[in-house]
Amino acid sequence: MSHLAVIKTSTERYQLVKEVNGKYFEIPGLRTLSSALRLGLTDLKKVYESATSKEMNGELSAPVAVDTEIWGAGVTYQRSRDARKEESGIPDVYQLVYEADRPELFFKATARRTVGHGAEVGIREDALASVPEPEVAIVVNRFAELIGMSICNDMTARNIEGENPLYLSQAKIYYGSNAIGPMIRPIWEIFDHNKLDIQAKIERNGSIVWQAQTSLKALSRSFEDLINYLFRCQHFPVGVLLSTGTGIVPPLEISLVNGDVVTITVDQIGTLVNKVVTTPLDINDRKK
Repeated sequence: MSHLAVIKTSTERYQLVKEVNGKYFEIPGLRTLSSALRLGLTDLKKVYESATSKEMNGELSAPVAVDTEIWGAGVTYQRSRDARKEESGIPDVYQLVYEADRPELFFKATARRTVGHGAEVGIREDALASVPEPEVAIVVNRFAELIGMSICNDMTARNIEGENPLYLSQAKIYYGSNAIGPMIRPIWEIFDHNKLDIQAKIERNGSIVWQAQTSLKALSRSFEDLINYLFRCQHFPVGVLLSTGTGIVPPLEISLVNGDVVTITVDQIGTLVNKVVTTPLDINDRKK
């Protein structure tokens, strides 16, 4: 098993490497994730498999290029549809989205708003209820080819979206609202990528307060369909990451609090772990 990984080296440079059994190896001619997403799938595989035995040292970072966008898909599982209808005062809109030919697609984050494995995710200070949304993220190159898969924690202020579906962006786009990682598993190394199992849990003070699982078999839309709509009238010169929606939604009585730990595991891809902190109304307070 191997992965595409982004590491921060001792010279403060973010470099793309090949990860094998916890060790990082140089990929000749492929220094950044941006450069990888500019290649066609066949060329990328050829370069990736030419990785040398030269070992690299560095700290694992979120596998997101500085100039690559992260988008999200919503209401792609029946469980997500049911949860949104339960939360919302306008439930019919979610039924319409679930049944429509056109999927719900929304801008989620940039690299600046994204953290990696082991980093802190945020819950909005002005939200009454926040939850993780465990999702599979697909990595797509500039030619709309699926080149790999990762894990996304699409943090959501559920009561804000529940008040009005038009508040979706405020519920989902804020500092610390997105985690991606730990790495990218190349698509050619994944067996039956549309059938992977997904597990998630929330731990509080060392105890599990919620856990659940689902499978990509329950995804109501194909990756090809989501990619096709995402690339309509859009241009992604350095590729795009698309989080494909969640089939795991905590019950209404569950809400994240400071200090919680969210763990998401996807078969053949890895495990993403993040601690929860509050994102203050004045973001400068968090950066002090």
